Amino acid sequence: MQLVATEMRPGNIILYNGQLHRVLTVTHITPGNWRGMVQAKLRNVKSGNQLEHRFRSEDRVEKASLDTHEMQYLYSDSSGHNFMNLETYEQVAMSDETLGDALGYLLPDTVLTVDFYENNPIAVELPNTVTLQIVETDPPMKGATASGGAKPAKLETGISVQVPQFIESGTKIVVDTRTGEYVSRA
Repeated sequence: MQLVATEMRPGNIILYNGQLHRVLTVTHITPGNWRGMVQAKLRNVKSGNQLEHRFRSEDRVEKASLDTHEMQYLYSDSSGHNFMNLETYEQVAMSDETLGDALGYLLPDTVLTVDFYENNPIAVELPNTVTLQIVETDPPMKGATASGGAKPAKLETGISVQVPQFIESGTKIVVDTRTGEYVSRA
């Protein structure tokens, strides 16, 4: 599907120089009596590299045709991380590169949205928040309150987040997957 450059929106996946790129930001520039242009920040879906490109407003870009499916995370083994399509029950193995930062938020039975391009998984979208258990953190300080600063806590998936001083090991917490920050106790 062809788009005029001015129709690009953040989140779109486009074909640029023969490779898939996710549009991160789009800025329309109209400098005085010159022709308008679109400044876009793009991230290569495969390599993760970011670049900026200036399109003329009349340039056409190819929007990638993606299939989106709800998938459930099952387990990880030597073949990769295994997911099941909730509609067809078909199983797909994904690599660390495809999952990227999402790996730190995956527990068995987590449901997420997976984008496919030409029957290959290229990107995942996690729920906005997940509930994870703290496996290691410093003991709580006496008299600590929610506004008393933060301390690092290691979660069951292996990632670390900053939590308030009163949180103990073994506590389940809600983490925002977009920012990687503590939200609340579960």
